[in-house]
Amino acid sequence: MVERQLRKRGIDDERVLEAMGAVPRELFVPDEVRTGSYNDSALPIGHGQTISQPWVVAAICQALELEGDEKVLEIGTGSGYSTAILARLAERVISLERIPELAEDAWRRLEELGTANAEVVVADGSQGSPEEAPYGAVAVHAASPEAPHSLLAQLASGGRLVVPIATGSADLLTVFWRDEEGLHQETLGPCRFVPLIGAEGFHTDAD
Repeated sequence: MVERQLRKRGIDDERVLEAMGAVPRELFVPDEVRTGSYNDSALPIGHGQTISQPWVVAAICQALELEGDEKVLEIGTGSGYSTAILARLAERVISLERIPELAEDAWRRLEELGTANAEVVVADGSQGSPEEAPYGAVAVHAASPEAPHSLLAQLASGGRLVVPIATGSADLLTVFWRDEEGLHQETLGPCRFVPLIGAEGFHTDAD
């Protein structure tokens, strides 16, 4: 996976490649799809959610440019796979998941792996976690209808935020970064994610 799917497709951050090689992806997928754990594709994890393809996880981590001393906010814990990767790249990870069952399963897997510097919180990820702000990096694993205002407000100077922005034809993986000159953004490329559900995301039929 690391050599064929990641390095050959432009992932060259050695810390990211090492983390991707160290975390067993098969532990984060349901038994019925475990044979496809290392395919370069998203897989269903229940509750209408997916575990992102390995390249997308690596691309997000690489775009964050983590050095190891950051406090990272993750939106959309899902299976906990990307949380485990981020925990190897940063000092601390706070991961928000709106579906309690997924959060519980992810927390259990992270504990089994001995991941001590990550915590999973059941919350509306679209609003972030302002009480812990600012963050050196923010990783969003669901497509937002627009630039996520609350999440950007919680980004520290020098920090980077990576988020898929929903458009009519595809989601566009976008990186924002903040420096002394202000806020900047760059589109990394097309992708496909589940929608970001919440007060500052998309709304469900029940809302």
